Amino acid sequence: MVEHFAVRGGARLVGSVDVVGAKNSVLKLMAAALLAEGTTTITNCPEILDVPLMADVLRSLGCTVAVDHDAVTIDVPAAPGAQADYRSVSKLRASVCVLGPLVARCRRAVVPLPGGDAIGSRPLDMHQAGLRKLGATTEIEHGCVVAEADDLYGAQIWLDFPSVGATENILMAAVLADGTTVIDNAAREPEIVDLCTMLQQMGAKIDGVGSSTLTVHGVSSLEPTAHRVIGDRIVGATWAFAAAMTRGTVTVRGVDPHHLDLVLDKLRTAGAAVTVGLEEFTVAMNGRPRAVDFVTLPYPGFATDLQPMAIALAAVADGTSMITENVFEARFRFVDEMMRLGADARTDGHHAVVRGVEWLSSAPVWASDIRAGAGLVLAGLCADGETEVWDVTHIDRGYPRFVENLRALGADIERVTVDPAR
Repeated sequence: MVEHFAVRGGARLVGSVDVVGAKNSVLKLMAAALLAEGTTTITNCPEILDVPLMADVLRSLGCTVAVDHDAVTIDVPAAPGAQADYRSVSKLRASVCVLGPLVARCRRAVVPLPGGDAIGSRPLDMHQAGLRKLGATTEIEHGCVVAEADDLYGAQIWLDFPSVGATENILMAAVLADGTTVIDNAAREPEIVDLCTMLQQMGAKIDGVGSSTLTVHGVSSLEPTAHRVIGDRIVGATWAFAAAMTRGTVTVRGVDPHHLDLVLDKLRTAGAAVTVGLEEFTVAMNGRPRAVDFVTLPYPGFATDLQPMAIALAAVADGTSMITENVFEARFRFVDEMMRLGADARTDGHHAVVRGVEWLSSAPVWASDIRAGAGLVLAGLCADGETEVWDVTHIDRGYPRFVENLRALGADIERVTVDPAR
């Protein structure tokens, strides 16, 4: 049986929606639990497919993992396994973040090259280079990253690019290294801050949290903890774009609006009225959005995960927008699917030029990754007739209760299950 979303456009989204924990944070927090023997509990977890997939990765390493709605409990043995299961790792990219904790705890890690979204090349060169600086040897053997170290030692590490994954793996290895590690040009995403906060609760000594320079004073051991995941800024921003595109009014609760300062400013430029509170914000759009240019950059720049939403907004905006992708080169495959829906768009290298039309036309489209899938659904909300969005498993990996939340805001959307044999 296969599923797709049937989306009928024309509805103006109105109401409020609650955002739970960040996908881009919870999976790394689950990996960080490997750093301490005992039971770690993580709450405010999103009910998405990637959480049980990450639980399977941890189980393959000898952990006992219980997933109960919005809570994950991880019991880590005194000597976790050092080799992750290929079948589990191959299903999601974030599984590579067990590399750093395993090298730190076991002084050995064998992690199959990960799977995940088809959004472009994401090599592990910086991960390996950072671990080698700490004293580990690393190589690729039979499709696996193999890292070993008799001991880990503090080091000065400069990242050529503020990679989130490399920052996380090096950070989690450094917390148990002997001496002080300085990570320069580190990623600054709120999810990195969330990871640092949990590690500090476990007993890690980290200075410069939230800046591009992290200073880690290694300790001999860490303790398990209980931690609440920060709200998902990407999901929150998706609802913000949905409000602007459908000329609606949506209040988003459960996410820090300061994590979306640039996004909300772009929507103001597009003509939306935006108000912010402590852990919520409201986006209201009374007319057709104006064209706005977007450039994806590492945080605090415009997130590459929101590029499909930016293109979807541009497709129905008044005027011409240019979207520049600086992070993942394959993300523009989304544009081909948007053109099926009648978008006037063309790409040239790192740039996409989109001339907005008043109304898109319905068509069957395919999601190539989590965010592309969400962007196509948003486009379908602004199309005539019924748009079928296929490969919705991608969307389920990143958006809890996606259809239910959209329906609660007034969207005409349903999940349809069909038998491919018929």
